Amino acid sequence: MKKFFLSAMLFSLFGIAAHAQRFAYVDTEYILGSMPEYNDAQAQLDSISKDWQGQIDKQYADIDALYKKFQNEQVLLTDEMKQQRMKEIQDKEKAVKDFQKQKFGYQGDLFQKRQELVKPIQDKVYDAIQKYATLKAYDVIFDKSGSTTLLYTSDKLDVSDAVITAMGYTPKKQ
Repeated sequence: MKKFFLSAMLFSLFGIAAHAQRFAYVDTEYILGSMPEYNDAQAQLDSISKDWQGQIDKQYADIDALYKKFQNEQVLLTDEMKQQRMKEIQDKEKAVKDFQKQKFGYQGDLFQKRQELVKPIQDKVYDAIQKYATLKAYDVIFDKSGSTTLLYTSDKLDVSDAVITAMGYTPKKQ
């Protein structure tokens, strides 16, 4: 009986403690979208990415043209010339793949540029959320746009507009 009473008491204490916590959520994607410097950074990244992709596409088109030319002239070439042309095509393909990996690969130039342009803005948002949570005495703030799955959210718990306003921006209407 003593164990049951102790268990019930602990359960009710944890229930009261959990009920006293204050929760809210934000949508960082929405917050970032309300920041002109983030939109500018995204536009700059898109432009850089499009430029690099254009260079890659052009190089692949050149390789394709070389291959078609090789196929058309193949009957006229000696074995040594065939091997030389195939090696040239393979070297160009490898160079394009290396360039693609350098620009778009894991820890590539695009990743580094994104870190350079976007990370300071994200840090600014996270600092604002932390200050807002401290000011309003929230115990937990979830991110609606991240990998956390929120099956139901009440609009009264969404503090995204308040965070945007606290950072000095005008919220967009969702």
